Amino acid sequence: MFIRNFRLSVILLALALLVACATSMTGRKQLMLVSESEAISASAEAYPQMLKPYKEKGKLDNDPAMTKRVTDITNRLIAVAKQMRPETKDWKWSIKVIDDPDVVNAWCMAGGKMAFYSGLIKKLDATDDEIAQVMGHEISHALANHSAERMSVAMATALGVAAFGMATDSNAATLAGVALAAKLAVELPNSRSSEAEADRIGIELAAKAGFDPHAAVSLWQKMAKVGGSGPPQFLSTHPAPENREKTLKSLIPQMMPYYEQYRASHKS
Repeated sequence: MFIRNFRLSVILLALALLVACATSMTGRKQLMLVSESEAISASAEAYPQMLKPYKEKGKLDNDPAMTKRVTDITNRLIAVAKQMRPETKDWKWSIKVIDDPDVVNAWCMAGGKMAFYSGLIKKLDATDDEIAQVMGHEISHALANHSAERMSVAMATALGVAAFGMATDSNAATLAGVALAAKLAVELPNSRSSEAEADRIGIELAAKAGFDPHAAVSLWQKMAKVGGSGPPQFLSTHPAPENREKTLKSLIPQMMPYYEQYRASHKS
């Protein structure tokens, strides 16, 4: 019975992983146990819950000038995102500015649900071009379906532990796997592959929206210099490879024509 259950569990897990492959915008293979529509639906439900504590404390969009600045920049990026992936015109895009001057962070959930923390501007003295690089990077995670991918990795981890639990009749192992999957779905850092993908898509997105590609480099230089009690929260879920600055610099010549084209077409 043990051998039969174990084999069945392994076969079911293998089949699930085999049929759950997708291809990203850049041609990279992705594990997809969760569909994009499912990730969008889950994000739409989670988004207001995540913002609720800040709203209750009056820390949501409470600086009209900053909110307008971030929203205007983000709306230009969204317009380009819709050109890159026309189906995103149906997304219910949203950007909220969270008043937390000590937090250097931003995120974008599946379906274009975004948040930007005031600490990014106040601690980094971020320019419009640098803000655009942050939000372009975040939007790129959504465009490349990284939210669903991270959820799928968490589910695969849970399935693996659950399969072991079935084979050993261990309910504890199965429950541990489910708990781990739920935790990872929220806290799992982006992989280096998805980070490189978001860097590549993000700098192009920003350039096409008329923001200087050089800011991608200056942004990460500033991020690396932020001191205090520890590294920016942004870096906890956005691992920074040692060659990130070098890679971004190498992309600038390819992006400048997009930037210059925008500037030429929007001369007053």
